[in-house]
Amino acid sequence: MKKILLTICVIALAAISEKAAACTNFIVGKDASVDGSVMVTYNADSYGMYGNMFRHVGGTHAKDEMRDIYDWDTNKYHGQIRQAERTYNVVGQINENQVTITETTFGGREEMVNPEGIMDYGSLIYVTLERATSARNAIDIMTSLVAEYGYNSEGETFSIADKNEAWVLEMVGKGPGSKGAVWVAVRVPDDCICAHANQSRITRFNMKDKANVLYAKDVVKVARKKGFFEGKDEEFSFRDAYNPLDFSGIRYCDARVWSFFNHHVDGMDKFLPYINGEDLKGEMPLYYKPKQKLSVRTLMQDMRDHYEDTPLDIREGLGAGPFHAPYRMSPLSAKIDGEEYFNERPTSTVQTGFSIVAQMRSWLPDAIGGIAWWTNDDPNMAAYTPVYCSVNDIPKCYQRVTDKQDEITFSWESAFWMCNTVANIVYPFYSKMFPDLEEARNELEFEFYDAQAGIESEAKTLYESDPAKAKAFLTDYSLKTADKMMQRWYKLFKFLVVKHNDMVLKPVENGQFKRSVYGLGESVKRPGYPEDYWRKIIKEEGDRYKMR
Repeated sequence: MKKILLTICVIALAAISEKAAACTNFIVGKDASVDGSVMVTYNADSYGMYGNMFRHVGGTHAKDEMRDIYDWDTNKYHGQIRQAERTYNVVGQINENQVTITETTFGGREEMVNPEGIMDYGSLIYVTLERATSARNAIDIMTSLVAEYGYNSEGETFSIADKNEAWVLEMVGKGPGSKGAVWVAVRVPDDCICAHANQSRITRFNMKDKANVLYAKDVVKVARKKGFFEGKDEEFSFRDAYNPLDFSGIRYCDARVWSFFNHHVDGMDKFLPYINGEDLKGEMPLYYKPKQKLSVRTLMQDMRDHYEDTPLDIREGLGAGPFHAPYRMSPLSAKIDGEEYFNERPTSTVQTGFSIVAQMRSWLPDAIGGIAWWTNDDPNMAAYTPVYCSVNDIPKCYQRVTDKQDEITFSWESAFWMCNTVANIVYPFYSKMFPDLEEARNELEFEFYDAQAGIESEAKTLYESDPAKAKAFLTDYSLKTADKMMQRWYKLFKFLVVKHNDMVLKPVENGQFKRSVYGLGESVKRPGYPEDYWRKIIKEEGDRYKMR
């Protein structure tokens, strides 16, 4: 097989699409978590996206009130829908009823997109969060909205959860001029984990299991009419009809799902031929019972995965550079001398705008039970902070303010720009600089995680006598933790610049830069290139740089 600097393997691609730059979701049922939480994660990955926290202040509305719909990705105006008479508070991807909705785009068949529809996938999420009281209610709202107003996005997989249960909903439009969508929703068993990452994951489903499976009445009929399916109804596969597998759908997308399962389920090696793209008709189960229950901290680490210690590990090879970076530049594919080549696309990636680990708990009042553990940028390069679903305000550093802090306006007050600044210092010198970042990240997260029980105990006591005081207390705490993260990251930024200036190392002891006996900075260390990289240079250049 022909080798080039860009990649590890040559492939024949049916198509390379925007799948390579999209999102990842993990789902944990309440009996699969260590404390009974239902949890959902979301890396919102899109180049050029400014990661900011959505906020809606709930209330009552006049019967004739209308709501404008602007496309979440482009801000294009799509039209108006009738406003609900009652809406709920929303922060990020969670509302005050502990309903959470996240997504990954699988694209699917382009001919199924209806450009005249009003509801795009992002607006569908946030409008539903404003209205939903439970996961099942959210599914009903989402499918009703697209039926009434039309759906103008490509194929989408949604994670929809509340404090009791979690569902996977997959949806595709019906094509130009056709309102509504074809869709299917499957409940994740309480003792299981699930994942999706830009490839449709629902294949065959039990049409008679009304307690755990919901679907559009015409989901099979439309596929037959479009020529996507022939066979008996019970043989129908949503994925195969509306998002047929290709190499990129497996290697860029399902590989992330496989890696998540591989952390928590034994025997996943049997799927390696599929993940390697050798079987375009393969499939993994939609969900698994994990060998051990998962915690919030576990899920945070899962969102930072780069296929470490698997056959897909990308920390070695020329693409990793001298400092073993588990990242690759986009686009992930290139055509060289008539052949297509690719790079791996792990869960943790440079283009993340924001990341969330949503935690929902049935044994606590909703105001205390729902948390959006939030971070901006690649979660491997940043620290999650807790924002409770009942807050009266959201951290200013997580907001988008046009011309002050947005996708083209840098600000030290913006978590997005603060985290990106630090991350982009570290990326080129990963193995050399990442340990300093990791130490700061863990310091913050362990502090917030360890404080959670005490904070919530105090909030619960307040809630019993005055819910408003409890919400104000949790608001204050959520704002303070975000502010603490920003201060720590600014300190980290200055530390990294000083310690690693000019690609050397200034000696550090107990977190402080050492000085000589004469009061100046201690002599620097020059680590140079690692030995393994020198060997690659020698192999590539021969005796060109050999001392004579």
